[in-house]
Amino acid sequence: MGARNESLYGRFLAPVVENILINRDSLRQLDQQIDWETTIPRLTNPQVVYPHYYERSSFHGIEKGYLCKEAALSYDPITQYALPPNETWVRQGLLDAIQGFPERILDLGCGTGTLTMMLKKAFLGAEVVGVDLSPYMLTIAELKSEAEHQTIHWRQARAEATGLQSDSFDLIAIGLLFHEMPPAVTELVLKEAYRLLRVGGELIILDGNQKVLRQTPVLTDIFEEPFIRDYAAGNLDAWLGAAGFGAVQSQDHWLVHQVTRGVKGIRAQNPEESLFADVEAIVEPWVMG
Repeated sequence: MGARNESLYGRFLAPVVENILINRDSLRQLDQQIDWETTIPRLTNPQVVYPHYYERSSFHGIEKGYLCKEAALSYDPITQYALPPNETWVRQGLLDAIQGFPERILDLGCGTGTLTMMLKKAFLGAEVVGVDLSPYMLTIAELKSEAEHQTIHWRQARAEATGLQSDSFDLIAIGLLFHEMPPAVTELVLKEAYRLLRVGGELIILDGNQKVLRQTPVLTDIFEEPFIRDYAAGNLDAWLGAAGFGAVQSQDHWLVHQVTRGVKGIRAQNPEESLFADVEAIVEPWVMG
């Protein structure tokens, strides 16, 4: 996998994950059933220019980041152990925060499509789009959705400049993305999400718990995530508010995670309103953020 050894992950956890927890035979079988030479060009958008931070950073201890098949093949096996207490339970927290009944859903930074497919199963009649910057990750996502006979539109694009139509989605989900990018890029992604949402549309974010990460620095040292300290030092609620979202609230989720929700085109939330106020009660077409 090309893991480096400077971090706690590289020194102590990587050998366990790579030599014991990951089934190498399964990865080889998966690799052999994919025609990478055909699929990667098909899923690559020639207009996409990779940001410098994305090309040069090591994510999950892999020196080529997400721009290699090794990252895509190993992502799911690693992630199931990296989201305590259970990956499905953690991701379900994002779905549980959804209040509306979206007809068009966008998963920004969809990776290998696990959350995207959960969204499709939860809203069977909705049109679902998964956007990611890595064609290798999209290759695995497409393979998984085809195996489940799910119709999902997979697109390669930068999350901060998708090229998708404005005001075209009822729900945007962002899972486990912001701790892997500089805060300046996060700001652009949130502005893009605001542009893409219809009035009254929901933005739901699942990521690491910023308060816990700040109070427990060892957690930021465990994995080789180059921007996790910058993420931990920030405040998602404030970032969403600056991007124009209203009714912004975060909830702790399984202690080390958090779910943050904001809505486009509403007045500021009444402090006495309950957490995650009802969307239908706040949609007013003439009110723009």
